[in-house]
Amino acid sequence: MSYLEKNTPQRQFKNVLRGSAEARRIFKRKIFDNLLYAIMALAMAVVIVALFFIIIYIFKSQAGFLNFSFILGVEKGILPMIVTTLYVVLVSIAIALPVGLATAIFLNEYSGNSSFIRILRLAIETLAGIPSIIYGLFGLLVFCRVMNFGQSIIAGSLTLSIMILPVIIRTTEESLKSIPDSFREGSLALGATKLQTIFFVVIPSALPGIVTSVILAIGRVVGESAPVLLTVGLTRNLPKNIFESGRTLTIHLYELTKEAINPDDFAIAFATASVLIILVVVINTATKIITENFRKKLGETL
Repeated sequence: MSYLEKNTPQRQFKNVLRGSAEARRIFKRKIFDNLLYAIMALAMAVVIVALFFIIIYIFKSQAGFLNFSFILGVEKGILPMIVTTLYVVLVSIAIALPVGLATAIFLNEYSGNSSFIRILRLAIETLAGIPSIIYGLFGLLVFCRVMNFGQSIIAGSLTLSIMILPVIIRTTEESLKSIPDSFREGSLALGATKLQTIFFVVIPSALPGIVTSVILAIGRVVGESAPVLLTVGLTRNLPKNIFESGRTLTIHLYELTKEAINPDDFAIAFATASVLIILVVVINTATKIITENFRKKLGETL
């Protein structure tokens, strides 16, 4: 086809139409992208505003009860509940994290698609969907009665560790999947064993996801009430070890709002909720700081 045939008025007109149609499609895509971005920004703003509204409302409703004597008091304060909550959180994470991390590593690095693995994944998904009251009944029967722990911190921690296992396993497995295979191949090519590659290459790279799983697990442990009520108990005492009974902050909140005999009970409940929020923030921040320091030291050794 000659140059004149390529540049006839009709062909030039078709090219102009084609170009304008492409420009309209690009313009529509930009409008659609901007609309989706605006919707996501609005959703994020709604979440942030709701969070700050809840926090401000809780701190305003505590009516001046939040002070050091309230936090550190044993008889009229909530120090026993704070200690019990810390015990439950630390023991539950100490039990569930190694098991969950090892399971996630096995599923992502070693397992195939055998019937055993499919049954294991089904069991994990089933654990995630069981109501918390069922865990409480199980813990009451097995840990409190059969294993003769009674209502104690260790019985509640063992029950809660089973509850948070699916959260730790699924979140850790997804973070391990996000690590590129080139990291593993490079480590193996340099002469490292598979186990060394997992511990010194894969896990440090997946630490942010592992920390996320720990934070989510802590949030669930702190927020649970039914299994804690059945396994840890209601005793308002300062526990000296994990084999004693106690009362967590969530159970204390439940008791205050259930009875509400005195007019100040709701204000005390809001003060307790304020301490609970502060405690969760402190634990999550400490977890992130410890993890970052561990990651830096590991990087320096490597």
